[in-house]
Amino acid sequence: MRSVTYSMNVSLDGYIVGPDGGFDWSEPDENVFRFWIDQIRQVDVHLLGRRLWETMLYWETVDRDALDDAQREWADLWNPLPKVVFSRTLTSLRGQDRLVSGGLAEEIERLRAEPGEGEIALGGANLAAEAAASGLIDEYRALVYPVLVGGGIPFFPRDERRVGLELVETHTFGSGVVLLRHRVAR
Repeated sequence: MRSVTYSMNVSLDGYIVGPDGGFDWSEPDENVFRFWIDQIRQVDVHLLGRRLWETMLYWETVDRDALDDAQREWADLWNPLPKVVFSRTLTSLRGQDRLVSGGLAEEIERLRAEPGEGEIALGGANLAAEAAASGLIDEYRALVYPVLVGGGIPFFPRDERRVGLELVETHTFGSGVVLLRHRVAR
């Protein structure tokens, strides 16, 4: 069965976006960016909330001449990747992206039943909170940045539910960013 992974950059105090809505503190260095490139190679489909999808449109609209080699490689992998966008406000999407207005659990169940070995990646705090509350996330990947932002949108949902995790991998990048990869204990 295909696994559902939730990966995001996160501040040391647990936020993916600061109280001002900014995330400039999570600008990846070359090695962290290479990690993200390697991760996206393992993904068959990416599920996103509206806000993250709108942020990631950058890669589809940016002038390719303005990108370095690694950024072009990311764009070449990201742009054709099938994306499922969950939104109650959008009415249409660009290209092959598919819009869903509800039913996260049903969509994940449908995607898990499809043939394939790649991951079902999950992005966006609200979508991840819904998936976590339903026990749909198989693995958490947090790239922890050495910064305290003091509030904002949390990486982990605050649903007062205990979830046992098994450590799969840690890696410290030269910039001080630490990868924490945990599988949900079942």
